[in-house]
Amino acid sequence: MRRPLMLLLPLALAACGGSTPPEGTATAPTQAAADAIADAAPADHAKTLEAYHWRLVDATSSGGARIDALLDGDGEALQLDFADSGLSVSNACNRMGANVALDDDRLTVDQVISTMMACADAHLTAREREIGLRLPGTHRIALTGGEPPRLTLQLENGDVLVFEGVPTPATRYGGEGETVFLEIAPERVACSHPLISEQRCLQTREVQYDDEGVRSPGDAEWAPLYQDIEGFTFEDGVRNVVRVQRFDVADPPADAPSQAYVLDMVVESESVGR
Repeated sequence: MRRPLMLLLPLALAACGGSTPPEGTATAPTQAAADAIADAAPADHAKTLEAYHWRLVDATSSGGARIDALLDGDGEALQLDFADSGLSVSNACNRMGANVALDDDRLTVDQVISTMMACADAHLTAREREIGLRLPGTHRIALTGGEPPRLTLQLENGDVLVFEGVPTPATRYGGEGETVFLEIAPERVACSHPLISEQRCLQTREVQYDDEGVRSPGDAEWAPLYQDIEGFTFEDGVRNVVRVQRFDVADPPADAPSQAYVLDMVVESESVGR
């Protein structure tokens, strides 16, 4: 049975293209990856795929060569995320995505689409080009348990990509979060914290947008946020509006917040004169 999977974020879409992928210096094939594919049995992988962020840890060509362009560079590793009818690719130059279909141990990926932002980082540009060339097609898939779990893709051209799973916020917090828009003031404010002296908190207020994406009047009052927003880096003097997922925390420790905030995207950002 074919099961559709869905794109995580809307993208400004344009088709990717390129030439035959280069291969790195020849190395021994990844035996564990080959074994995982050989032992794969038909299964419903959809729930596991959606429960994790999948970060690339190994990439070899059909001839056993390390695929340098997919693995080299600073910063976070190439990442795949799955939802109801597709996958998205992050930690390349642009956000990328494709519609996919899962059929037992086969994953079919349609044409990859991407935003069209220019990128000054040559490693990220090469990473985007090479994953965009390899993803379309029908590939074998294997999932292995453990901590962390591993996802192995044997691509249609014989390349093998190995990913490690990092639990999504929904997996960590045991349910889907509530989408909230927060405006974050350009400077922190003094706030009282039982465990941290001279604590300075983000100053935030909840904002609303209508169906046309226009900010609605009647913002909430400014208030200190006694915790950080996962994935958000505060910069003094910069005002932001962010979209976050707010999760209830089951049985939080004493003096810990009962909710968690995880960054989804930055909606607005501007420097404010001091």
